Amino acid sequence: MRYFSALFCSLLLTLNVYSQTLIPTASLNSDTSTVDLSKVKREPFVVPKLDVSPVIDGKLDDEIWKNAKVLRDFIQTSPGDNVAASKPTEMMIGYDETSLYIAFKCWDEKDKIRGSLIGRDEAFGEDNVRVWFDTYDDQRRAYIIGFNPLGIQQDGIVTENQGTDFNLDIVMESKGLIEDWGWSVEAKIPFKSLRYTAGKGKFWGFNAARNIDRFNDELDSWVPLPRNSPGFISKFGKLTGLDEIKTERTFEIIPTLTFKETGSRVSRTKFSNPPIEPDFGFTAKLQISPNVTLDAAYNPDFADTEADAPIVEANQRFENFFPEKRPFFLEGYDVFNTRIQAVYTRRVQNPDVALKLTGKTGKNSFGIFGAVDQPLSDNPNKKKAYVGVMRLKRDVGAESNIGFLATTYNFEQRNIPNGDLFSERQKNNVYGFDGRWKINEQSSFSAQVLRSTAVDRFYNPDTDDDKYEKGNGISHSFGYSYDDKNKGWGFGGNGTSGKYRSNLGFTRRTDSMNNFVYGNLRSDPKPKAFIINKSLNTSFGVRNDYKGRLQGWALEFNLNTDLKGNSEFGFGGFVGNETIYEDEFGRRRTSPTATNGAFLGDPKRSAKQGGGFTYFNKRFNKRFSFYTSANLNFNNFDYDLDSNGFLDPKKGTQWSFDLGTDLKPTDKLNVNLGYSKSKLTQNDTNIVAFDANIFEFRSTYQFSRFVFVKARLDYDTLGSRLFGQYTFGWTPSPGKAFYVGYNDNWRKLSYLAGGQRELTQLNRTFFMKFSYLFRKTI
Repeated sequence: MRYFSALFCSLLLTLNVYSQTLIPTASLNSDTSTVDLSKVKREPFVVPKLDVSPVIDGKLDDEIWKNAKVLRDFIQTSPGDNVAASKPTEMMIGYDETSLYIAFKCWDEKDKIRGSLIGRDEAFGEDNVRVWFDTYDDQRRAYIIGFNPLGIQQDGIVTENQGTDFNLDIVMESKGLIEDWGWSVEAKIPFKSLRYTAGKGKFWGFNAARNIDRFNDELDSWVPLPRNSPGFISKFGKLTGLDEIKTERTFEIIPTLTFKETGSRVSRTKFSNPPIEPDFGFTAKLQISPNVTLDAAYNPDFADTEADAPIVEANQRFENFFPEKRPFFLEGYDVFNTRIQAVYTRRVQNPDVALKLTGKTGKNSFGIFGAVDQPLSDNPNKKKAYVGVMRLKRDVGAESNIGFLATTYNFEQRNIPNGDLFSERQKNNVYGFDGRWKINEQSSFSAQVLRSTAVDRFYNPDTDDDKYEKGNGISHSFGYSYDDKNKGWGFGGNGTSGKYRSNLGFTRRTDSMNNFVYGNLRSDPKPKAFIINKSLNTSFGVRNDYKGRLQGWALEFNLNTDLKGNSEFGFGGFVGNETIYEDEFGRRRTSPTATNGAFLGDPKRSAKQGGGFTYFNKRFNKRFSFYTSANLNFNNFDYDLDSNGFLDPKKGTQWSFDLGTDLKPTDKLNVNLGYSKSKLTQNDTNIVAFDANIFEFRSTYQFSRFVFVKARLDYDTLGSRLFGQYTFGWTPSPGKAFYVGYNDNWRKLSYLAGGQRELTQLNRTFFMKFSYLFRKTI
């Protein structure tokens, strides 16, 4: 550890010296015109009630807008630090008994406005406006709703200290127009599309902003956003006056009908084409009150219209994470999201029915979820799995909270090894507490601990078999952070014991514990300089197993810069050590001289490692953007089996490279091209362990806001696989959709020994999917 300490102290000294140039004095901001922040009032404003609803056409010529509340004096908060905005912006807001109405006027040069026909939730990649509504006024969670100059919608949920989830789709109406003086947008947001606290005299947290893409992604905020303290929602202003909302109970049902035909190759010359498979399902939602919602699903939609992005899967020790895409499971997902990912809904593979109750009453948030699942398996004797989740959280003080999470999973499968019939039941329960303590304006501490009990198969490296037994485990995660305007630091850790099981969660590694410290420095922004922002980050971490054996350590740093002209550049590196043990991979040998272990050769391998990376991204204009990155790592282990089928991890040099571009030849056509390469070469033999190349093509043609065609092609040289997906879609609003598509998979195969490999179609799928939202107030 003496060597580790010397390295870390040296880097801290470098940080201290570098900070003299990284953190400028106040005189360096003398070229910017700071605004009087007192112009933007944090005192609550009253939203006026409108007698007549405006027509949502983007024109802003309705007389009723003269009665709306007008917000001006937007402030540039990025890249500038609360300085004057480059262009003027106005926002108008009003309401009636059923809906909230907002409008924006954005003055600009018509020919420089970046706005085109794009898909929903892609609006923030161009010029846009956005609003945030903290509808519970709890400074913890807020809706974000935005629009590009043509009224394309983007919406999501911002959770303090957890980022933004754009999987939410709110039913609303919007329209935008580009005119000679600039652009405008109008929107109607039904209250029944939101969750909120009802009643007279209630307050909502509120902010609004405009994003000007060509000015280095300039963000002009209505409220000032000081950088001397972390947090975002806590800095919002407040609105009130929504006293005459007509509280409604809303019932929604979305039936989905899918027709699918999947053909598979059974021989070199024969392709099996089974009959068309109709599939019916539905999701339903009952808004019991404005803040409590019950969701139900029968055979919920399986998101056939979008496949997972390809990744390099060679030399992977641990499971890869893929995000959830099914609409039913995405609804209210933020309620179940905690530091430890104990709820990973992709574990619910093929549910028959599912129920979910979520909401917030006072300071208490809750979520209850249950499902009857049919796990995907080739075993004809499988039975159904029963899963459940309960989440409770209570707000404490201004920005702190404490929570409880519990999950359960029960699944019975009948096995017939050697002709003997017997049943095995997987039983898994996970439960524990979490919390966050906001210590002061600059610092906070959060933690979570979970305990698991499971009846399952546990691997024993001493006997080299899986034993069906009961096991208990624990998982923990904690972190402290301090953030000021120009610096930050913190420490944390996480760990998962060997017999911890979370059948409904995502656990990348067990029997491992990691502890770390980190620090960073950030410069004051210079919006007109070539280097607008720069930040320097460093961290040091140590990993060990629960027996106390060292698994590795790493000292890392990176420098990131925002450059003039919508550009980003950065680089970094690390030094460290990784140690692996054969019992992490399989059988543990019976004695030091034995050869019956999982490894061929030494049972323990250790490597001094190092490497570096760099990246560069640039958006040249509305039509063209470019990104690239490269990594080079020394002494990575090769985990693939050798030519004789033995595991003999050797050290190697691995490098990877990514290159991509986004092209927009017209306002309706978007093309994305990408290339990724990853290669590992063993040091002692110079043998190439793997050389993976992935080529990606994506294209969308948007006939109108709601009608499009998409095509994607992915080719992976490692497996010689080609995947294609082609889709026509009509999506007028959330819940209403019609898709027609075709997917296929190809692979290079050799049918004769030594024969030439042929690109052969393995399977293909035609599908047609229709869903429609029925919504009724009861």
